[in-house]
Amino acid sequence: MLYYIIPICLSAFLLFLVEPMIGKTLLPWFGGTPAVWSTVMLFFQVLLTGGYAYAAWLSHRTRARGFLHLVLLGLSLALLLGLGLAWKSPLTPSAALKPGGAIPPILDIFMLLSITVGLPFFLLASNSSLIQAWFSRAFTDRTPYRLYSLSNLSSLVALVSYPFLVEPNLSLPAQGWLWSGGYLVFAGLAAFSTLQAMRISPASHPETATADLNPSSRDVLLWLALSACPSILLLSTTIYLTQQVAVIPFLWVLPLAIYLLTFALAFSGERWYSRQLFIFLLLPVLLLYDWAMANGSLLGIPWQVAIFTLLLFITCMISHGELYRLRPHPQHLPAFYLMVSAGGALGGILVAFVAPALFKGFWELPLGILLFSLLFLGIGRGTKPLGMKAEILSRISFAVLAVSVLITGVRAFLFIGSDLSGSIRSQRNFYGVVRIRQIGTPGDSNYAYQLIHGNTVHGAQFLGPGERNIPTVYYGPHSGVGLALLNHPRSASGLRIGALGLGIGTIAAYGQPGDLYRFYEINPLVIQLAQGQGGYFSYLKDTRAKVEVVLGDARLSLENELAAGQPPAYDVLVLDVFSNDAIPVHLLDEQAFALYIQFLQPEGVLAVHITNGYLDLLPVVWGLADHFNMDRVVIEDSGDGHYTSASTWVLLARDPNVLAVPAIANRAKPMAGYITSLRLWTDEYSNLFQILKH
Repeated sequence: MLYYIIPICLSAFLLFLVEPMIGKTLLPWFGGTPAVWSTVMLFFQVLLTGGYAYAAWLSHRTRARGFLHLVLLGLSLALLLGLGLAWKSPLTPSAALKPGGAIPPILDIFMLLSITVGLPFFLLASNSSLIQAWFSRAFTDRTPYRLYSLSNLSSLVALVSYPFLVEPNLSLPAQGWLWSGGYLVFAGLAAFSTLQAMRISPASHPETATADLNPSSRDVLLWLALSACPSILLLSTTIYLTQQVAVIPFLWVLPLAIYLLTFALAFSGERWYSRQLFIFLLLPVLLLYDWAMANGSLLGIPWQVAIFTLLLFITCMISHGELYRLRPHPQHLPAFYLMVSAGGALGGILVAFVAPALFKGFWELPLGILLFSLLFLGIGRGTKPLGMKAEILSRISFAVLAVSVLITGVRAFLFIGSDLSGSIRSQRNFYGVVRIRQIGTPGDSNYAYQLIHGNTVHGAQFLGPGERNIPTVYYGPHSGVGLALLNHPRSASGLRIGALGLGIGTIAAYGQPGDLYRFYEINPLVIQLAQGQGGYFSYLKDTRAKVEVVLGDARLSLENELAAGQPPAYDVLVLDVFSNDAIPVHLLDEQAFALYIQFLQPEGVLAVHITNGYLDLLPVVWGLADHFNMDRVVIEDSGDGHYTSASTWVLLARDPNVLAVPAIANRAKPMAGYITSLRLWTDEYSNLFQILKH
């Protein structure tokens, strides 16, 4: 058995270790948005389907096609060697491949993944199905499905080990070389297995091919549906969690680990799955889900993670348990795995491509839960019970499932209705959902338009007489950024202001003749609205300063300007990208701050907005200030309850006199004795667990 177990376990381990590894590598190149991970997942799901199709083709006429497999294994090793010589490691692409600003960057992500891990991943993806097919030929009286369970357990171990063992202790280049070494071992084992299989004549192991063993069309469609549905729930749950907190490997890994765990449990035997038990578990979990969706803004991170991952576990366990019930004779194993993989890829396509094109909000989670409930109701209805007791249980189960459909249908209706009715405009693209909300009506003292990105207000403009140029929400005169702009020593002689994050351009309200305000913004929808599309916001049009807007990831844009040899020197550089929702970690680490400093005048101020409901970002910024020997003050503003909201800013400067002016010093929060032991964040290390608010 070890002859089959070791190659399967190793390939599955490497398969799912590389996903968070390469995802973290590419994340900063594309703005650090949750959609990057969804796109990475979709690429791997599609390639997984290709690997299963290849395995189904290769499992027949092994002797004739085995040579091709050996050639591809050799090519994959040569590719990794060549990339390792050209880059820091085979899995850390050169900076020369950074994107040129494509919007949306899905094709760029696919291209980079294809170059970096395409062929090795394809061969790893084919291995489990291929080995199981060869196993079923060698041992016609033994089931190969437990090998599939072991494969998923190995994948689970890889996923869990990444955020807890690999990521905290190894740099990305070191991770790339370690993975490549594991792949070298796999390639050797796979070549040996192929040679052994080529020696076995298919004729000496005749396969049963009776008509009653052939799967029906209904079974094939159910294979597809029961694998597509949990894929939709996996990706939509991941999107929901990363939208609420941050795009970090742990929040990628946890849902995917649960997904794999249910596969492993379901395919290890029927003892782990009881339809009746899970039907009765489903109802209370759906009630918890309904409560969490209605009160999400009031729940802390641990509760949200617990509820939504519990729901994912129950729904995936049911889907994969039913899938195992419908497993075919081992003769059809390659086709079965191919359809399962195709269903997973179909779910990924629906979430990554169809949903953003059709939906105005992130509706795939409530609609995915509704789809699951309807599918399970249909499966349960189609089962004929035997005996009076089974008949009673079946009727009770059907009633429970009907109530589940009702709950999920009502929640989807309320969720979508709230999205549509609460906004006068809603648009979705690769970077998220942008909404315009009207507050009050003309003539009211609170008449305003708000820009909401995700779940966070990113700007508001009051529309009453004399109110359009008032800086609002987090940017009032007593906020950290307001104090930095109003009290800079060069404020009377023309300021050069850079801002990472545009919002609605509120800080442009401080602009004076001779000032330059240059905004860096990755989302084209935000730029269009801030520049006046629809007539909602006019800060950029009304300001007396000169305004420039740069489209693209802020850090990449700054790097390109620096490489061009004429970086603008800013008096104030504003970092306004960390307020709730998913924070782009790559804009808050050592390499990013080293870049920012090169864009500051000697008397320049770095203003960092750290208002966040979930994360305490102060120790991160404090540690960076210590590392770069910068003076800093913390400005907490409670807001006025009308125009402005509570905010926290950190102002940093190399010249201590800039922050010592009374207007700033008198409003600074006392921080005497404050120190942090937090490890410095870099492009190769960050840890959000340490800064979660309790």
